[in-house]
Amino acid sequence: MVSVIVPNYNYAHYLPARINSILNQTYQDFELILLDDCSTDNSREILESYCDNPHVSHIVFNENNTGSPFRQWMKGIELAQGQYVWVAEADDLAEPTFLEKCVAQLCCHDNVSVCYAGSLIIDAEGEVSNRDVNHWGRRKAKNALCYNGMEYVRHNLYWKNYIINASGAVFCREKALELRKSMFLEMRYCGDWLFWVEMAMKGNVVEVYENLNYFRHHQAKVTTASRKAGEGVIEDIRIVKLMESYLQDLSSYEKRLRRGLLYRKIRRLSLEDETKNRLYSCLYKELDSSKADYLKIERVNKYLKLINPWLVTPKRDRL
Repeated sequence: MVSVIVPNYNYAHYLPARINSILNQTYQDFELILLDDCSTDNSREILESYCDNPHVSHIVFNENNTGSPFRQWMKGIELAQGQYVWVAEADDLAEPTFLEKCVAQLCCHDNVSVCYAGSLIIDAEGEVSNRDVNHWGRRKAKNALCYNGMEYVRHNLYWKNYIINASGAVFCREKALELRKSMFLEMRYCGDWLFWVEMAMKGNVVEVYENLNYFRHHQAKVTTASRKAGEGVIEDIRIVKLMESYLQDLSSYEKRLRRGLLYRKIRRLSLEDETKNRLYSCLYKELDSSKADYLKIERVNKYLKLINPWLVTPKRDRL
C-alpha cells in the first residue's frame, strides 16, 4: 500500500534511528526504498546492512551528486510500487503510529492527494523543542479535516508552506508521477513548497491534528544554507508568481500584501547589501513589485488588523 522513500546525503549519524522508526511502524504494508546521493561519510555501509530486510525493495547509490534533493524524491517515486508514498527524510523520525493514522485518513476520504500530520521540532541530539510550528489554533479540537485542494492552495499555501516537512506527509503516487516535468525538480531549496502546491491542485488535502512526525533542525540542513545565501528567496518569488498564474480570484490587495511579505523576508536576512539588492531586483522584476508594497501594505496591514477584524491577513485567510 505504501512506498517509503529515504533519500540520504551524508546523514549516516541519523540513519539507524530513522530506518528503525520506519521498520517499527504499527502499519506494516510498506516497501522501503533507500537512496543515497553520493554520500562521503559511511552511509553506504549502514544502508547496505539493511539489504536482507524483507521490507527493503531497493538500495540505490548515485555515482554523482544530483545537487537537488527533489530529483531524489522523483527517482524514488518512479521506483515505488505502492498506492501512496512517504518521503521519510533521512535525519527525521516518526511516531510508530504515523503510517497507521495517515493511511486511515487516506482511505476514508475521496480523491486525496496529500495527507499531512503535525510535527515537533528536534535538535541534532534528538531533544524536542516546545516551539509551535503547526499553529493549528482552533483546529486542535479536531481529529482531522479534509480540504478542497485548490482552496488549500488559495488560502493556505499561497501565504506559506504549511506542509513544513516532507517526512510528515503521505501522498498519492499516481498524482506525483504527473509532476515529472515540474519546475520543482530544478529547485534546490524550496521545491517541496511547489511540489505540495501542484499536488494539492490534483485532489484534496487532509490535515491530521496530531504530532506524529519529528522534524530535525541542525546546521547541516539545506534550508539553513538557503537562509545564509538568500537563494531560497529567489525560488520563493518564482513559486508565488506561478501560484498567481493559477489563482485567478486573488485581489490586488492580497497580491500586494504577498509581495510586501517577500520584501520583509529579504529585509530581515543577514546578508551584504549587494546581495539584498540583487534579491530586491528579482522581486521587482518577477512580480512587478516595489518597496511600497512593504511600507504601504504589509506594514499598514500589521497595525490595521488590530482594529479591523475583517481585514485579510495570512493567519485569518488560512482554512
